[in-house]
Amino acid sequence: FIVAHRMSTLDICDRVMIIIDGKLTAFDTIELLQRENSYYRSASKLATTAPDASDALMLDGPAELSEEATEGATQPLEPMLGPQLGPKLQSRPSGAPDSSTRLPDFFIVGHPKCGTTALYETLKRHSQIYMPEGKEPWFFAPELHVRTPPRPEGTPTTLEQYAALFAAAEPDQRIGEATALYLWSQTAAERIAAVQPDARIIAILREPASFLRSLHLQFVQSYVETEGDLRKALALEQERRQGKSIPRHTYWPDALLYSEHVRYVEQLRRYHAMFAAENVLVLIYDDFRADNQGTVRKVLRFLGVNESEQIEVPRANPSVRARSQHLHGLVHALSVGRGPGSRAVKGAVKALTPRGLRRQALHATQNRLVFADPRPVDDQLMQELRQRFKPEVVALGEYLNRDLVSFWDYGDVE
Repeated sequence: FIVAHRMSTLDICDRVMIIIDGKLTAFDTIELLQRENSYYRSASKLATTAPDASDALMLDGPAELSEEATEGATQPLEPMLGPQLGPKLQSRPSGAPDSSTRLPDFFIVGHPKCGTTALYETLKRHSQIYMPEGKEPWFFAPELHVRTPPRPEGTPTTLEQYAALFAAAEPDQRIGEATALYLWSQTAAERIAAVQPDARIIAILREPASFLRSLHLQFVQSYVETEGDLRKALALEQERRQGKSIPRHTYWPDALLYSEHVRYVEQLRRYHAMFAAENVLVLIYDDFRADNQGTVRKVLRFLGVNESEQIEVPRANPSVRARSQHLHGLVHALSVGRGPGSRAVKGAVKALTPRGLRRQALHATQNRLVFADPRPVDDQLMQELRQRFKPEVVALGEYLNRDLVSFWDYGDVE
């Protein structure tokens, strides 16, 4: 940290914090602050025009700044989105709630289809843990805000809105959050660390071939993906990197690059770079399935809560397939009110039916008419995926100091 006496001192810093009335209101690069933060621009201008800039800033502070600047400085967090999503961090949490609010003590960061929902549902039942009713706030991953899926409860875009999710927690409860794509996200680890540097991180990993099969089924079910054939979806990856063959209404185009989800070591390194080793717990999906209770007790010890409390581990989020992509699209359009006809129908149903009954009816329709059990596994494709991702399995085993090649039966994979 450098607490600057003169504005010129900030030229040597790669990130700058702006604190007003004891609240962190911005934290970003000088270039981004100069471009987007009116408070910083006005302070910079004052520093270059005042006879003794440092005294002017120190004695008068915000009172000397323009009305526009002081209004902008006290606004809630701006959405943490940059115009282009990718490996470079676009913007950061630029504000913080007041000291009376709390943020999560731990995060379940992924992966999807690896037991994160079951773990979330289990921990939510523990008396010493508070997790919000809705899983997946998506707050720290800008890649998930390209076209945010519609939600009745909305999706938080400011730190104040995000903190409000945990307002009902008791003072002695551990607070947790689960967003299964934080592990995949290029920026979530750094963003979480910016506001909760001592947070505990839980990641669950799965054998790559079975993981991608289940992930693809999940993406089809949630209308992220419209190509129902996994082999064809995988073959589209190169085109999709160029912005082609992307489903028109997909929410997360970057997530359709399936191979990016299996960069396990790179993903874990992002978190180990931000958090102490003892604050990162890596679980293997097969262990969780084989010993639910033992794995949960391990997590409870990691979180520092009573591990002897008896809590049931539910079966959650089973994989399904869409019977008909066309029918799935029609039901999905109705559920989100896309298109004039769908909006009219949804508006009429909404006016006449309570939310709970609407959601139950929609889910019942989907489960009965739209979705079915997955088709049998394509053994040839699974073998090809195992061959493709064996180097990642070897690297992960070395990184975790565990023989995953034998554990996941990759020994004979050439």
